[in-house]
Amino acid sequence: MMNENYQIAVIGGGIAGQAAALTAKSLRLKLLWLGEGYGKADRAEYIRNYPAFTGDGAAFTDALEKQRVAEGLALTPARVDGVYKTADGFFITAGKQSFSAQSVVLAIGVEAAGVIAGEREFLGRGVSYCAVCDGALYRGKNIAVVLSDEKFAEEAEYLAGFASNVYCVCRGFEGRFRAENIQTVSDTPIAVVGEERVNGLRLIKSELAVDGVFFLKNSAPPEALVGGLETEGNFVKVTRSGETNLKGLFAAGDITGTPYQFAKAAGEGLVAVYSARAYLNTLAQKERERS
Repeated sequence: MMNENYQIAVIGGGIAGQAAALTAKSLRLKLLWLGEGYGKADRAEYIRNYPAFTGDGAAFTDALEKQRVAEGLALTPARVDGVYKTADGFFITAGKQSFSAQSVVLAIGVEAAGVIAGEREFLGRGVSYCAVCDGALYRGKNIAVVLSDEKFAEEAEYLAGFASNVYCVCRGFEGRFRAENIQTVSDTPIAVVGEERVNGLRLIKSELAVDGVFFLKNSAPPEALVGGLETEGNFVKVTRSGETNLKGLFAAGDITGTPYQFAKAAGEGLVAVYSARAYLNTLAQKERERS
């Protein structure tokens, strides 16, 4: 599904994402907001440093949701799996959906499960974060699937329709699957191994001989999501204005580094959108000069 072109796409449903979306709406930008809810915010035991709020995470996210509804902000439920720079802006994929936007604010947070050894190195050479994108490449092969959340069980079932054998490593929950060729593995992954391509997944107690490893988690490493994006460790490199090395792409929130605080995330979401507006104004000025 290809949608209309937006001036700005905000990717991420957390605090930084909502602050960015609210700011884009107040600036009257044509907005697309993609995400999957408030993430870790609703699990906070007590919030001490967010101005004018006292309470726990559940109360905080309830207030955010009431604000979202009152402001008429539409959050499109989607887990984005690719952001591609184009001549006109950005092409965004989320499963079978696709979107285009002139600018992007990346506010996907940091995945609590972390990245294991070899995971980044074998990206595109046997490591994938998108079942729909790459599942068919492993038809008749053996694969491992590392699930960080029970909600990704359906994607493992989808992969089982292509692969010969699927080894599912479920982190923090007990996996139950319908497909007969899915085998659950009660162990902890520590490294992706291989030579030119992946040939195994090493766990604490054993090693699985596989042709590919799918990591299905709430947010992929940013460099896996956006080709050519400069990172430093687990974080996106940004200026104080939220600019990345890719023109028109901005980042905000936990993805830019510590401290992991709601107040920081909200401020960065606002700043990123003001920077995006300045970028859009520059594009508009260049277009007027050409015409």
